[in-house]
Amino acid sequence: MTTVDYSELTASEPHKPLTTRLKTHAGRNNRGVITVRHQGGGNKKLYRSVDFKQDKIDVPAKIETIEYDPYRSAFISLVSYKDGDRRYILAFKDAKVGDTIITSPNAPLKIGNRLPMKNIPIGYQIHNVETRPGSGGRMARSAGAFVEILGHEDGWTTLRMASKEVRKVSWNGLATVGQVSNMDWNLVNLGKAGRSRWLGIRPTVRGSAMNPVDHPYGGGEGKQPRGTKRPKTLWGKVTGGRKTRNRKKWSSNLILQRRPKVR
Repeated sequence: MTTVDYSELTASEPHKPLTTRLKTHAGRNNRGVITVRHQGGGNKKLYRSVDFKQDKIDVPAKIETIEYDPYRSAFISLVSYKDGDRRYILAFKDAKVGDTIITSPNAPLKIGNRLPMKNIPIGYQIHNVETRPGSGGRMARSAGAFVEILGHEDGWTTLRMASKEVRKVSWNGLATVGQVSNMDWNLVNLGKAGRSRWLGIRPTVRGSAMNPVDHPYGGGEGKQPRGTKRPKTLWGKVTGGRKTRNRKKWSSNLILQRRPKVR
């Protein structure tokens, strides 16, 4: 079992005005029928309202705390703006209490500052990237995430994603300089079944361990092979190697290079 190093956190209780209790549905629909398997239980938790837009232009803010957020892999920071407003934002790598950040077209190229992508030089790492100006951050928001700026041309900024996909976004969209906090999150090993239950994840049974009536892989003596040409879900739908992206998705023509296949 391994855990994240929480020594950089500076507060154990969230800022109450920015929290709300979300109802858990445990994978059930409005009739109480399980429509998503393997969900249920878990520790009680409060949702923190995180400001992904950070659209208070030219108003400096000071970091007050660095906190744990049960709803996301990254840490969050409570920031206090000069006008007295308090908001949660995604904590960036190496953030410290007392650091000052700002959202501005003329902001200095300092980690944590937020500015339009056209004002950020090629080669910089950015996170919490807007796909459309004013939409709020959509890309690179999980722990340790960042995208790299490859170029600017004709109103578009070219980005290299973590998956090695290369795509375009409007250069007027805002992005935060630097990398998201909690980089070691992907190294965590849960270590025991109970820890999954704390996270609200119920057990998953292998299809090959089921009976033929319950799964296309079921039946047979001992550890039998799959018995079907292609991998299938419990409902017999082909999975693995089948394209699932909507061909008519609006952003398809903005993707310059698809992510490489994992073999």
